Amino acid sequence: MQIVVSSRHGHLSTSSQDLVREKVEGVRKHFDRITALQVTVDLAEKDTVEVELRASVEHSDELVATGKAETLQSACDVVVEKMESQLRKLKERMRDHRAIPHKHMEPEQLED
Repeated sequence: MQIVVSSRHGHLSTSSQDLVREKVEGVRKHFDRITALQVTVDLAEKDTVEVELRASVEHSDELVATGKAETLQSACDVVVEKMESQLRKLKERMRDHRAIPHKHMEPEQLED
């Protein structure tokens, strides 16, 4: 899995980039089909940090999560939590995608 960290309107130190990578790698434990993660840190405002996380997933559209906070670490926590919930929902949809054949359905379900 490829993780790309970039910044807008400022510069991130290597320790900050490592912190972001470490936080974002935890997303992988929820879904194995992630091919790439792209993190963009926006430093335009002086008192808040905005983080955007894009996940490329096999057989699905790209997932996007954004979050704002006062510190980089808390903004990463917000974004990771949002992405994990999106991945859980995607995994549920993929698992429940298979339809139940009509011969295995109960008779009252067939009448509807």
